Amino acid sequence: MSHQEGLTAYIAAFVAELSKSGVKDVVISPGSRSTPMALVMSEHPDLRIHVHVDERSASYFALGIAKATCRPVALLCTSGTAAANYYPAVIEASISRVPLIVLTADRPHELRDVGAPQAIDQIHLYGKNVKWFVEMAPPEKTDEMIRYARTVCARAAATATSYPTGPVHLNFPFREPLIPKMDERLFDLAERSGGYVDIHTGHLSLSDEVFGKISEDFSAYRKGIIVCGQIDSKGFAEEVIALAEQLKFPIVADPLSQLRSGEHESSYIIDAYDAFLRIEDAKEALKPDLIIRFGAMPISKALTIFIKENRDARQFVIDGGAGWREPSMSASDMLYCDEVVFCNMVRSSIDSVNDSGYLETWRTANNIAKEQLSAVSEVEELSEGKLFHQLAEMLPEGSTLFVGNSMPIRDLDSFFFFNNKNIKVMANRGANGIDGIVSTALGVASVLQPCYLVLGDLTFYHDLNGLMAAKMYNLNINILLINNNGGGIFSFLPQANEPKHFERLFGTPLDLDFSHVVEMYKGKFDVIKDWDHFEEVFIQNQEISGLKVMEVQTMRDRNLTEHRDLWKSVSREITLVLKGDKQ
Repeated sequence: MSHQEGLTAYIAAFVAELSKSGVKDVVISPGSRSTPMALVMSEHPDLRIHVHVDERSASYFALGIAKATCRPVALLCTSGTAAANYYPAVIEASISRVPLIVLTADRPHELRDVGAPQAIDQIHLYGKNVKWFVEMAPPEKTDEMIRYARTVCARAAATATSYPTGPVHLNFPFREPLIPKMDERLFDLAERSGGYVDIHTGHLSLSDEVFGKISEDFSAYRKGIIVCGQIDSKGFAEEVIALAEQLKFPIVADPLSQLRSGEHESSYIIDAYDAFLRIEDAKEALKPDLIIRFGAMPISKALTIFIKENRDARQFVIDGGAGWREPSMSASDMLYCDEVVFCNMVRSSIDSVNDSGYLETWRTANNIAKEQLSAVSEVEELSEGKLFHQLAEMLPEGSTLFVGNSMPIRDLDSFFFFNNKNIKVMANRGANGIDGIVSTALGVASVLQPCYLVLGDLTFYHDLNGLMAAKMYNLNINILLINNNGGGIFSFLPQANEPKHFERLFGTPLDLDFSHVVEMYKGKFDVIKDWDHFEEVFIQNQEISGLKVMEVQTMRDRNLTEHRDLWKSVSREITLVLKGDKQ
């Protein structure tokens, strides 16, 4: 049997099983050593192939597709530093619980550690950031090795999609020659043509006895809050709102909880907490005796501090992925249970509770904060806060909003209030980095439409290569580029009190005209002049396909002053109300 026949049969069996295991999208970074896998994948009729020449951007593009589809996405590259460039996205996928199947081609064993070109140590390259690693056996066309390739593939897909979902890494050593034998019977499987092994996983749950005890405990509290961080489980919004209604607890809803948009009941949603949880009088009045938390840790630092300051309260963390999303070290009870199941089971075991007035105190503080923060809509200059305040009204029904890290995600938290539109809000909040944001959003845009990306100038610059995907695949995306010429978030941090080196080390102004790069990628670029112009361009771009970038130029110092004035206004009004209640 020839080397070519063994190579072809082994890889074709793996690729066929990949499709049968639920993979529909493959992102390929071109290279030589990965040639046999790339060619065979491109022949498969049921795989959607995306080619991206920059490995870092490619890996984030795959991350975006996986986030949008909630299905595993395969990612393929050649040997050497190409695989290393996948590392940041693998880390993000691990922490954010996104299913990726990373396939790295490698030199065969005899060319390792001997000075061969493009050969690095790829064994356990991603360390503990993947759920599973396999050094694949060299290709052979024997019944046992074909079964091996198919079994490992099915197991990899199942591992990536089992809770908590995440990335897996398979390393393939390929010998030359690298060209497979391509024919019409490439994917014919001699046995079990419907898939070699079906792997079924379930959701975590608790016993009826434990649910009964929890329900009894919850019923004893009258000052409870439900904190929802990033979570995107089908049916969760309806179930957690029903639980809140039964308990008469407010839901402190992070913008990534998918609770700030939709047709669900809104009277229990608290969405302006970041402003009033900075106020000592408000925190004292809102002090809980029970905290129930779902999803990842919230974005708001004020909310995180509030959770830490109330360690004497009973604190439940419910995690269907059996992880440890608890950096505050405040939890008294860690419950590994599917979040939807948990809400349903506990709610069905609790009689309706009478409101103690605590819920109304939260609502009052929330309404005051929203009223004061909404004053940003009257700002005449281009403003970062006003931009996010207007988005809820301006975005089309059914939009996907992807938001960059640093200041944009925090302004989203502060100014994007509840709306009845079905707007899906997404971000890369695993490692909270600015790398790969453009590519991730473009991956999302290849699946979900219409798609809007809001990010800062440093984040945009960091992933300009990602724009190639928009050009190659004519992806439709609207990018709102907030250009304050540097790192705006640092103006809010203690570093700003060191003016001598602040601009050079933290402000980092780029002084770039981004219109040239957008033109290079065949996109439409508009520098927004004022709010009327913004509305005009925003509406026009809804009728245009392809890459569209709207640059909103702001001033970092003015943005800092605007935020602080709004926080002071919230503090003043809430303090007046609280003092009036005491009198």
